[in-house]
Amino acid sequence: MKFLLRLALAVASGALVYYSYEPHGLWFLAIAGIGLFWAALMPWRDRPSGWQGALIGFVHGLSVYVFLLPWVGEFVGAAPYLALSVALALYSIPVGAFGVLLARLRYGFALFPLVYLAWEFLRSSVPFGGFPWVRLAWGQIEGPLRYLAPWGGTALVTVVTVLTACGLVAIFASRRPPERLTGLACAAVPAGLALAAGAAAPAPGPVSDEPTVTVSAVQGNVPRLGLDFNAQRRAVLNNHVEQTKNLAASGADPDFVVWPENSSDVNPFTDSEAAAQIEEAVGAVGVPVVVGTITRDEVGARNTMVVFDPETGPGDRHYKKYLQPFGEYMPMRDFFRLFSEYVDLAGDFKPGDGDGTVRVRDVVLGVATCYEVAVDAAFRSAVRAGAEILATPTNNATFGFTDMTYQQMAMSRFRAIETDRAVVVAATSGASGIILPDGSVIEQSGIFEPALLTAQLPLRVTVTPSMRFGAALEWLLVAGGVAAMIWSLVRRRGGYAAREEKEVSA
Repeated sequence: MKFLLRLALAVASGALVYYSYEPHGLWFLAIAGIGLFWAALMPWRDRPSGWQGALIGFVHGLSVYVFLLPWVGEFVGAAPYLALSVALALYSIPVGAFGVLLARLRYGFALFPLVYLAWEFLRSSVPFGGFPWVRLAWGQIEGPLRYLAPWGGTALVTVVTVLTACGLVAIFASRRPPERLTGLACAAVPAGLALAAGAAAPAPGPVSDEPTVTVSAVQGNVPRLGLDFNAQRRAVLNNHVEQTKNLAASGADPDFVVWPENSSDVNPFTDSEAAAQIEEAVGAVGVPVVVGTITRDEVGARNTMVVFDPETGPGDRHYKKYLQPFGEYMPMRDFFRLFSEYVDLAGDFKPGDGDGTVRVRDVVLGVATCYEVAVDAAFRSAVRAGAEILATPTNNATFGFTDMTYQQMAMSRFRAIETDRAVVVAATSGASGIILPDGSVIEQSGIFEPALLTAQLPLRVTVTPSMRFGAALEWLLVAGGVAAMIWSLVRRRGGYAAREEKEVSA
C-alpha cells in the first residue's frame, strides 16, 4: 500500500511538471512536481529499494511525457506518440534508482539535482541527437529562475529548479536542523540570485545610441490542416507572396522580412514559376526577404533558409543543421519499417555544417529553424559567430491547434533571454511572434490565420556567459552528477559491508 502511494505521487508529480510548460506556464508547479517526485523517493517509515526507485522514476517520466507530447501523434496516431513517451521515460529509471540511494544519505537532496541533469543531458543528446524538447528549464519561462539563463542556459535553470524543489522538501521533511538549514539555503539562494540577475539584466528594448533594425515576420497560413498540406505547396507560397505584397501596401518600412520554414516548398532554384513569385514579393516590399524553402545539392535535399535581396538576388543560406529524427530524416529506416508503415512519411534531408548565421545586408542574422531552437548549440554557435539578432522560422501546420507551437514559442523566449538578443518567430500557420531580449513577446499572431508582424528591435553584440561558457558549465554539472551517482554506490556498498561486519561480530 505504501509503495502504491509512492507511485501515485510519481504520477501526480509528472502532471504538475507538465503544467509548468506552455501554454499553461504555471512555472511554480514544476517545483511542486519535482518536490513530490523527491518525496516519493525518500525513506519514510519504509525504505524503497533501488528497483522500486527505478519504477517510481519511470512512472514520473511517463506521466510528464504522456501529458506533454500528444501533438506528436496528431496525424500519425497514438502509437508513435506513446512509443516516444515510453522511450523518454526510460531515462528517468536511473534518476529514480539513484534518487533512492541519495535520499538515504545526509544532504543527498543537494546532489540529486546534478543526477537529474546528467540524465536529462543524456536524453537530450543520444540517440540520434536526443530529444531536447522535454528539458525542465522550458517550463520556467514565466518564473524568476529564467533570469539565470544568460549565466548557464538550460542546464543551470534545470539544476536550480530541482535544487529549489528538493530544498523545500528538506525544510519540512528533514529531522536534522543542519539539513533543514541547508534545505533553506538550497531553496532561497537560487531565488535570490535569479532576482538579482533579473534586476541587473540589460534593458529589453533599444536604448539610446544602440543600433536597431526594423523586421517584419510574414505568416501566410496554409490552405488546410494535415500532413498532406504540402500537396498544396504552391498555395502556401502564394499565401506568403500575397501577404508580403500586403506588407508593402501597409506602409510598414522594414529593413528585412522573415518568411517561415517551408514557406516555399517549391525549390525556386529549379522551378522558374516559384522563383518568379518570390522575386515578385521581394520586389514589392523592396527589402531582403529570408525565405524558407527546399533545395538540393550534391549531398542531398536540404531544409534551407535563403536571403533574397531585391538588388543582388539570392545570397546567404542556412542549411538546417540539427534535423528532427523520425521527421526530417529516418534513422535505421529499414529496421523501423518492420514496426510501422509511418516511417516512410519521414523525409531524407541532409544536415548542414554552417555556424547558423546569414548576412542580410549589414545585419548578421542567427537562424535556428524550427526544431533547432531546442538545441543549445544552435544559437550558441550563431552568437559566437557574430549574430546580432535571431530568427526562428518554423512550420507547425502539421500539429494543428495542439500545445506544440506554444511550447516552441517558450523556447524562443528562453533563447532571447539566454543570448540577450531579440528573436523573430515566423510560422507558416502560427503562432508567429516578435520577442525582446528579456523574453517578452511584443507581437504575436493567432493560429491558422494570415498575419503580419513588424517591430523595431535592438542589434546586440554582447556575448553572455552562457554563450561563452555554457557548454563547459553543463559538462561540469553533468560530471558532478556522475560523481554523485558513483558516491551513492560507494556509500551503499559501504553500508552493506558495515551491516555484514556487525552481523558477524554478533
